[in-house]
Amino acid sequence: MRVAIVGGSLGGLFAAVLLRQAGHAVRIYERSHSGLEGRGAGLVVQEQLSSLLRRIGLSHAMQVGVMANERIFLDRAGMIVARRTMPQMQISWDYLYRGVRARLEDGDYAVGRPVVAVGQAADMAWLEFSDGSRVSADLVIGADGIGSIVRPAVIEADTPRYAGYVAWRGLIPETTLPQAAAATLLDRFAFYTIPRSQALGYLVPGPDGETDPGHRRYNWVWYRRAEDLASVLTDRDGRIHPYSLSRGRISDAARAALVAAGRQQLPPQFLGAMLAEPAPFIQAIFDFETPRMVRDRLLLLGDAAFVVRPHTAMGVAKAAGDALALVDALAGAPLDQALIRYERERLEAGRAIAAYGRRLGASMG
Repeated sequence: MRVAIVGGSLGGLFAAVLLRQAGHAVRIYERSHSGLEGRGAGLVVQEQLSSLLRRIGLSHAMQVGVMANERIFLDRAGMIVARRTMPQMQISWDYLYRGVRARLEDGDYAVGRPVVAVGQAADMAWLEFSDGSRVSADLVIGADGIGSIVRPAVIEADTPRYAGYVAWRGLIPETTLPQAAAATLLDRFAFYTIPRSQALGYLVPGPDGETDPGHRRYNWVWYRRAEDLASVLTDRDGRIHPYSLSRGRISDAARAALVAAGRQQLPPQFLGAMLAEPAPFIQAIFDFETPRMVRDRLLLLGDAAFVVRPHTAMGVAKAAGDALALVDALAGAPLDQALIRYERERLEAGRAIAAYGRRLGASMG
């Protein structure tokens, strides 16, 4: 088949590589002009992800990571009030992205190609781009995330629901952590939880997969309620964004307000990590569950179908599971039957992960 994939992040890449291995002609269309390298931090290897990496010959990517030897829980003063022996490795998102991307030819991945419309006619599906041009394919896959342009062509109701809180984030060289903070936080997964708020942090590999001490990065997250989402997602130029603000887009006033809140509410270790981040970024938390994943020759994959809360640490694994299920279904049945099987299997899985995320985030309500 000729397969067109909208969205060039990991979900789209997973599907493209597996479909290419199965003999299909695949092309990804990514709206950004430079690709997505440098956009991620660390992620946890779940079963579906490890299965996919083995299948495409990238098992070694699972070893390029940083181990958190235990989980610790801090009080407001920064004292460790509980600990659990729970070793967990965080691998590099960037290293994984580059490895999967390298499994495709340059011509298989088109950047600077924003899709503005999707549809189908007769036995073909089509994409229309911002310049007015079109391409057709036997199958179109929407792997274009929370703001999917493919989703409205598959279902009618397509608006994710805001969960009432946001994740403020920072990603800093470990060497910029204050010494006292580093003594507590490094090589551990740390948490601080109060009603309707949680801070957490952990080490991840460096931007090129470095895992040696001194070359890693510290990733911190602070979940906080935000009633006025439009205000929180207004960037330094006054533009309101629908879902997130990337690094460098938060206004100086917003960062100052965040720091002031941190001084009042966070343990000194997390405050130190926050102060070391000159350009925090923000992700609003949404829920969305699609009632269907397929309409004829159009298909949803990853966050285009189910937007789950980041507490699950399963967003990438969910996309990997979708890609594996799709390729396995296509290998064993004609297209229409294969897509029915894919939808039945992955609807159930997506609903379970979404419910798990809501349970984990219930304390933020």
